[in-house]
Amino acid sequence: MPSSNAQPIPAARPVIGEEEIEAAVRVLRSGRVVQGPEVAAFEEGFSELVGGRHCVAVNSGTSALHLLLMALGIGPGDEVIVPSFSFAASANSVRLVGADVVFADIDPDTYCLSPAAVEAAITPRTAAIMPVHLYGHPAAMDRIMAIADKHKLAVVEDACQAHAAALNGTPVGAFGSGGTFSFYPTKNMHSLEGGMISTGDAEVARTLRLLRNQGMEQRYANEIVGANMRMTDVSAAIGRVQLAKLPGWTEQRIANAAYLSEHITASNVVTPIVAEGARHIYHQYTVRVRGDRDAAMAKLTEAGIGNAVYYPTPIHRLKPYWEPDQKAGRDWDLPETERAAAEVVSLPVHPSLTEGDLERIVTAVNALGENL
Repeated sequence: MPSSNAQPIPAARPVIGEEEIEAAVRVLRSGRVVQGPEVAAFEEGFSELVGGRHCVAVNSGTSALHLLLMALGIGPGDEVIVPSFSFAASANSVRLVGADVVFADIDPDTYCLSPAAVEAAITPRTAAIMPVHLYGHPAAMDRIMAIADKHKLAVVEDACQAHAAALNGTPVGAFGSGGTFSFYPTKNMHSLEGGMISTGDAEVARTLRLLRNQGMEQRYANEIVGANMRMTDVSAAIGRVQLAKLPGWTEQRIANAAYLSEHITASNVVTPIVAEGARHIYHQYTVRVRGDRDAAMAKLTEAGIGNAVYYPTPIHRLKPYWEPDQKAGRDWDLPETERAAAEVVSLPVHPSLTEGDLERIVTAVNALGENL
């Protein structure tokens, strides 16, 4: 049990400081609160994070995925290859545009799409690949882009957990047809709620701007059928403050992860593996527990160490996907996905951790020993 003066260490801790509050109040006092100058400035600032690509701000990471698929013309009759080991929004966005989800297995080290599994999943109906940069580790984009180029497929990067991650010096969100980011409060940076789409195609960017705003650029001059998925200027102002802090926070996350990996020695706990050339930004610090995971999590909680499983149920086993697949007689062979879902546990790695917090996490994890 933690000592009486030792507060539990949360698994995640959203940061809302005085600068964020002041930015929000400034916008509220201005009276210009929706799709105004703050949004434009946020888009311009975020562009620097994705190699100068066009950026379009929206109201959530899920909206970003949904609108990007729409802008790329993905719809009924198309298939999109998606990892099942992800948050449901990855697959949901495909269903929302009327396309079919094809699940592919993951690499056991990075938890990201396996290029070999992607290649094996391609059919004549495949229109796009959706790599998810899970936990902040970039997917194998060099190999995935080669597959996409070979088969003339779109690539939609789900980078909602990977702000500032990179592979061989190229930032995520700058590889594919487009990339998507989330600014939910527990992400590495946030805007209370919001999302961003990056694309190298100016026409796709214009289509995205139309789609997020009822299909119009000029008021009441609707060009296409669109939706209301705009970002508020309040969110954008908060996002701009957070974007300026992101580099320091990212370095702190990487340093915290390095400390944990160096000092966790329990033989039944496998620390994260980083692929060669990858810049892992540790949205989550995720270990594998060999043994009774539930018992391990209970002991960590008792010691005051926040922990969580992302994700205990693979998407293909969730009701909206499992039931239709069963009726269609379809079953997915995803052994690495199933294994990861049964073994992973995420530990605190956020930049608010103190040296004492890190020591407590290591002590609690190493105390698991072989007793699972």
